[in-house]
Amino acid sequence: MIRTVVTGVAGRMGSSTVRFVRDSGDLQLVGATERLGSASLGLDVGLVCRLGAMEIPVEDDLAKAVRRGADVVIDFTSPEASLRHARICAELEVPLVIGTTGFSAQARAELCEVGKQIPLLAAPNMSVGVNVMIKLAAQAAQVLGEAFDVEITEIHHRGKKDAPSGTALRLGEVVAVALGRDPATDLRLTRAGQIGERAAKEIGLQAVRGGDVVGEHTVFYLGAGERLEITHRATSRDQFVLGALRAARFLVGRPPGIYDMNAVLGL
Repeated sequence: MIRTVVTGVAGRMGSSTVRFVRDSGDLQLVGATERLGSASLGLDVGLVCRLGAMEIPVEDDLAKAVRRGADVVIDFTSPEASLRHARICAELEVPLVIGTTGFSAQARAELCEVGKQIPLLAAPNMSVGVNVMIKLAAQAAQVLGEAFDVEITEIHHRGKKDAPSGTALRLGEVVAVALGRDPATDLRLTRAGQIGERAAKEIGLQAVRGGDVVGEHTVFYLGAGERLEITHRATSRDQFVLGALRAARFLVGRPPGIYDMNAVLGL
């Protein structure tokens, strides 16, 4: 059994992770945390997640939970909280899976430093389908080349806090690299006013927000007289959690380093 600690258990993703860990057969929940001041602190995590009593209290001390003998931590929280959790995991030498998005460049650099001490996987999207899409998007860009313009759109629910999504940014990055472009200068996140003709090398990223959309991403390859589209639509958040559990299984026993879903999926 892989002894697992889940953070942010009162949240939508955290509670789903608790449920899937409980039902997995090869992972065992040994700790559950929430932010300081949460109304869930001290309560049984099973009751917080509406799963029935599990006899594991929700606490605000990740280090304490890990010291009970955790093999891995799974984190779906916020950029600030995830970074704190990464530092704790590094200190205690326990692998960490992060499904949080919206990290700043500085935070990503700090996570890379943490990855020198522990096995760390931080992916903008844990979905198997999305990660296959990312691979296909790069391959299509290489084949189609400069004859096609590339645009990326993403749609998420009204409550999503970051834009564009981490997945859309990752799609933009891999397409840019495949085309020999610089993601730092060639990704176009906004268009407004008299912007002139579209620059040949730019890759547009547009975000749409509304309703309860779990997530939809499309990469458009726009050529003369034809158009190719690669689309992924998520209709449930369960696949994100299932991907995170798959990543957790992969990390246990690995040497320190920064891993991604390509490694987990053999892509």
